[in-house]
Amino acid sequence: MSSWNELLAQQAQALTTTQLAVGFVAPLGDQGLIALDGEESASFLHNQLTNDVEHLGQGEVRLAGYCSPKGRLLASFLMWRNETTIFLQLPREIQAPVQKRLGMFVLRAKTKLSDATELPASQVALGLGGGMAEEALQNWFDPLPARPFTKVDHPLGTLIRVADVFGAPRYQWLMSAEVAQTVVPELAAKLSVGRTDAWHLSEIHAGIPQITKATQEQFVPQMINFELLGGVNFKKGCYPGQEIVARSQYLGKLKRRTTLVSIADAAAAAGVEVFATADPEQPCGMIVNAAPNGKGGIDALVEMKLAAIEAASVRLGSADGVPLTFLDMPYVLDPLDL
Repeated sequence: MSSWNELLAQQAQALTTTQLAVGFVAPLGDQGLIALDGEESASFLHNQLTNDVEHLGQGEVRLAGYCSPKGRLLASFLMWRNETTIFLQLPREIQAPVQKRLGMFVLRAKTKLSDATELPASQVALGLGGGMAEEALQNWFDPLPARPFTKVDHPLGTLIRVADVFGAPRYQWLMSAEVAQTVVPELAAKLSVGRTDAWHLSEIHAGIPQITKATQEQFVPQMINFELLGGVNFKKGCYPGQEIVARSQYLGKLKRRTTLVSIADAAAAAGVEVFATADPEQPCGMIVNAAPNGKGGIDALVEMKLAAIEAASVRLGSADGVPLTFLDMPYVLDPLDL
């Protein structure tokens, strides 16, 4: 019998959004996990992140940002907790420096940061979504998480429901390798098996941005719609960059947002600039996240000026580059913006 990861690798393919909507499973191999243990973990993080950590319940999941003093995002997290530990999920490529930076500010706080990526309870992380995923998961979980950004802890692992897309729930299932060996063959028999890119494509179509190495310190949270997604709490206390984030919210009209596009260029990637044809001399925005769309190009979340979004005439790399095709976002950008 093949191991669970060999089985996924053998069947993995580039998936289209149509296949994602029907039902898929994909490994989340590029995601890292920081664990914080200790009685002051919540209060420490509450003073570092854009979201409320002190009132994070064990059944809740939240987005949160970590900003520089200039209010620019160094990282974005999916955050949850159990009885003893708070977990921060982020790209593995930036985990070590972000963890080190957070650790510099622990000082006398009673908390300890560690790399939880390879903990026995969370060795394997799978992403699932589409209309058939819910039925497949009901073989093991009863009940499933009731709404987006909630979770259930179970003997078979932690099941996190994240933002819905294509009219269906999406989940992350964190489990041991032993559990994966049992459940992966059944999931692979019922669902389309995608590469990690398939999960990122689903995130993009859900409108959920993630800060990567290519985009660190590029965006104030509102520029990537983070407050629209519940990732910023404007009533909590101070954190690095808080004054600038608050000023962006309350003083003057927001001038930049992130929207969903398709680009017929497989080389388009996070950090690449885009240009409006009406103003070709300077970039109007930057790709936040991109993933293959199964049709030879990529779909992407792109941060740009609102005027460029409204005009919808934007190109990749230069004003003469490949055009961006604007797609409908899954949520409303502030109606006062557009």
